Amino acid sequence: MHVLKRLVLGRPVRSDRLREMLLPKRLALPIFASDPLSSVTYATQEILLILSLGGLALLHLTPWVALAVVVLLAVVVASYWQVVHAYPSGGGSYEVVARNLGRNPSLVVAAALMVDYVMTVAVSVAAGVDNLVSAVPSLYPQRVWIAVVVVVLMMAMNLRGIRESGQAFAVPTYLFVAAMGLTIVVGLGQAAAGHPPVAESAGWDIRPEQLDVTGLALIFLLLRAFSSGCTALTGVEAISNGVPAFRRPKDVNAGRTMIIMGVLAIGLFSGVTALAMISDVRIANNPCDLIGFPADCRSTAQRTVIAQVAGAVFGLDSVLFFVVQAGAALILLLAANTAFNGFPMLGSLLAQRRYLPRQLHTRGDRLAHSNGIVLLGLVAIALIAAFEGSVTALIQLYIIGVFTSFTLSQIGMVKHWNHLLADAAGAAHRARYHRSRLVNAVGAVLTATVLVVVLITKFTHGAYLVVIAIPLLYFLMRAIHRHYRDVRRELEPERDGITLPSRVHAVVLVSMLHKPTLRALAFARANRPDTLTALTVNVDDAETHLLRSEWERHGIDVPLKVVESPYREITRPVVDYIKRIRREGPRDLVCVYIPEYVVGHWWENLLHNQSSLRLTWRLRFEQGVMVVSVPWQLDSSHRREIDRVHHLPGHTRRGITPPT
Repeated sequence: MHVLKRLVLGRPVRSDRLREMLLPKRLALPIFASDPLSSVTYATQEILLILSLGGLALLHLTPWVALAVVVLLAVVVASYWQVVHAYPSGGGSYEVVARNLGRNPSLVVAAALMVDYVMTVAVSVAAGVDNLVSAVPSLYPQRVWIAVVVVVLMMAMNLRGIRESGQAFAVPTYLFVAAMGLTIVVGLGQAAAGHPPVAESAGWDIRPEQLDVTGLALIFLLLRAFSSGCTALTGVEAISNGVPAFRRPKDVNAGRTMIIMGVLAIGLFSGVTALAMISDVRIANNPCDLIGFPADCRSTAQRTVIAQVAGAVFGLDSVLFFVVQAGAALILLLAANTAFNGFPMLGSLLAQRRYLPRQLHTRGDRLAHSNGIVLLGLVAIALIAAFEGSVTALIQLYIIGVFTSFTLSQIGMVKHWNHLLADAAGAAHRARYHRSRLVNAVGAVLTATVLVVVLITKFTHGAYLVVIAIPLLYFLMRAIHRHYRDVRRELEPERDGITLPSRVHAVVLVSMLHKPTLRALAFARANRPDTLTALTVNVDDAETHLLRSEWERHGIDVPLKVVESPYREITRPVVDYIKRIRREGPRDLVCVYIPEYVVGHWWENLLHNQSSLRLTWRLRFEQGVMVVSVPWQLDSSHRREIDRVHHLPGHTRRGITPPT
């Protein structure tokens, strides 16, 4: 197990080398921006899928819906650029809301962000597998297993540390940006030259699911399409959460990375949408609604929008088509990396403030927040399995958490600028604060509007699950915080200090007379208790008689107390005996010594120590009772230690510490 752990994670990293793990901008971009960049692969598709419900007649509205998404994306990027500079300690939306709006709104944001991070992993991986299936359709039946394997590999890479994960993910991210950039430039160039690309689905018709979409029905459908297109904004806040991971000056580097990410995301999303319209891409939720679909619509998946655009520009048999598909699949699979960095950092911050278990705050061997990474991966795998890897089903759960955190964060930033304006000295500072407040105010209005739209349009399509999950997480964090607070109060030292026990009674548990028993008696005697008793339970008269004989023959000067057990129990008679001692002296301390074997193999634990484990667990609930385990190392434990030392490097085996 140790060898496997080192193979997966690598060598442990000293705590004082944390600064060496900080990220330059070239690695921070693929780590924190892969999610918003990857949303380019499905944001346009989601708009087209909703508009296609009304047939071909509504597809001409796609550019206007996309334009609204671009405006919102620009505003949100500008808003979070200000968050990065205002709160460089990290925490993003949670930190902004906690400092400006108070505890309860900040916990709502934290719950929303945690849901968002989980959905980022599930949706990104599922969408990446869909793009892989578009290039290799024969993999369609195995798509769920492929997604699960990818999440496990992502967990392993992130457990090795953020710097190593950044180096591993940089090439696929930059490959995707270059491939999509080339596709957009070539495709628009073809259109400008009078030879626009034509998608394979351009001649197909769409059987509308909704007829005569006019008036309020049209507005509702447009709002649904807009809310689906807003998936392009997912992951924008990740950089503001991870500012501490950047090299100094942290806020400057993080802010520049945020701008680069925003420009790339807007450019790629706009280009893909334009090419989808130019090449007449047709796509529907159900392939059977595509009139002219050449294959069996019940067993064959339709190609994604990205695949159709790349096929129209380069040809379905071109090497560049497969390069684009590989880049799209990889960045979607790796977009989960944004969540694998954001979720553990947020979990660590919440755990530090006692809203989540303390285990989420500690760092692992590679200075990564290992427990948060594993927790995120397991929940994402459960979601992928539950929804059978369906992007259409998963994406309905996606946006509510995103825009809940967006909205509250923007409101918090408006209050932040109000505080600064109240204390501002000088016209230049006041003018800058007014401009900044205006940006966040506009962002608050827009994101709040989108949140309402998403709630209305997606609630019955699965978003109700997120509406339930966020309050549940909120109350869970409140309960955890209350528990830690109550325990802290309970454990606070009293002014009078700790009262010493009147007497100490040592009880050594005996099953047979052997070396571990004699060692336990010696340890108990060395602590000079007021009374010392050897205690055995009579479950077999013959064995008990033999133990008495052995005890007398060896002349052991410690009295052997035998308690009867007519029902052959061990735990209950021992506990009852200890309770009697406590009742006779409530201020006395009872110290129970339990001999235990230390074994070298896991299966040996099944053969030994079972009674001692039950006794130890049960006695811990008794007031005024202390349990002492007296270990006896069997030969198998010595052999295991020798084998372990033999596998160490020579200088370590000889006890020499290598220089750092």
